[in-house]
Amino acid sequence: PREEVAYVTCTYRSTCIDQPDFLATVDLNPRSPHYGQVIHRLPMPNLKDELHCAGWGPACGCFESGAAGKRSKLVLPCLISSRIYVVDVGSQCRAPRICKVRAGRAPRAAGREGTTHALPNGDVLIANVGDPAGNGKGGFVVLDGESFELKGNWENECEVPPTGYDFWYQARHNVLVSSAGVVPKVAGRGFNPDDFKKGIFGRRLNVWNLSCRSLTQCFDLGEDSLPLSVRFLHNPDAAEGYVGCALSGAVFRFYKPCEANNWAVEEVIRIPPKDVSGWIMPKMPAFIADLLISPDDRFLFVSNWLHGDIRQYELSRGCKPRLVGQSVCAQCKRIYGGPSKMQLSLDGKRLYVTNSFYSTWDRQFYPTMVKEGSVMLQLDVDTDKGGLTVNKNFLVDFGKEPHGPCLAHEIRFPGGDAKS
Repeated sequence: PREEVAYVTCTYRSTCIDQPDFLATVDLNPRSPHYGQVIHRLPMPNLKDELHCAGWGPACGCFESGAAGKRSKLVLPCLISSRIYVVDVGSQCRAPRICKVRAGRAPRAAGREGTTHALPNGDVLIANVGDPAGNGKGGFVVLDGESFELKGNWENECEVPPTGYDFWYQARHNVLVSSAGVVPKVAGRGFNPDDFKKGIFGRRLNVWNLSCRSLTQCFDLGEDSLPLSVRFLHNPDAAEGYVGCALSGAVFRFYKPCEANNWAVEEVIRIPPKDVSGWIMPKMPAFIADLLISPDDRFLFVSNWLHGDIRQYELSRGCKPRLVGQSVCAQCKRIYGGPSKMQLSLDGKRLYVTNSFYSTWDRQFYPTMVKEGSVMLQLDVDTDKGGLTVNKNFLVDFGKEPHGPCLAHEIRFPGGDAKS
């Protein structure tokens, strides 16, 4: 069925507005009188959490746990406070409520958490972005899939990557792949090109044995890489995926060669930097903030946060992705920030986009967006020949929130989406 609502994480951190972050419920039904509007706001009980990523608790993907197919619990890790909120969206999908709060910085295993996925056994796995003090920390923490209590670190005694951010796994190939991220307390001061040589920006792609919970391979993607978004193909038999590198503008394909035990990587896309006068670097890189693969594995979507465009690539087996669509996110209202997070309808025809990446960097690169508030747009996708067109009838303006302009980031659909 067509998506009826979306859940969007919104933060007030770095906006000078002393209000808690909230989860916005947006009406996506074009027949509704509230189409394109925020119909419910769920405020968090604390200030300056920086709601960032959002992921589902155990659902139909957990084939070992026997969990119910309906996704009813949304897990909201906080990038700054280390808290984790669990939100019940199953009881009332248009008016969700908090059902669990895990306090930050208490257990030793905890840290600043990022991406969330449910494991095959029904537990919830969350990637570490850093430790509670903001130092670099890779690895993962595990929450019990029923109580959502912290069970501890996921990885066995092995080398832990110095930084972490995103991950995805393919259970049939017994593999989990994770990306690098940044050192939070340094990146929290703002982007500085001098940090390239100081190890602030991660450059590794990590391959894990899923059942043994051990690190088996590491790929160095380059000094200027900063690999963030990791996406496997949705086909559970596919031994192939992609990782987007924010600062180099490169997308790498990772795959398992036929009859091989190890994994390999190859660069398949590189968006060239732009000559921009008065910028903090000689050239402005193509900042890849997000990757998304359509549920039928036909298209790869890339959001280019600094250049301000979204690109659609056609995927074909054994060939490099082919650019078939490109769009600048222009609307009747002036939009000040480039596209960041994306979400795609299950039929692949509607691509939803927000334009806040991280509040501190938002303030540095797009100060007017922080002042005016971010937006959520919809692009219509040509699923036959490829192509992207901004839908002029859809615009969620988070600059008009009751407590003042806020920054909108992650997008999720209650019935499942292209990232779950």
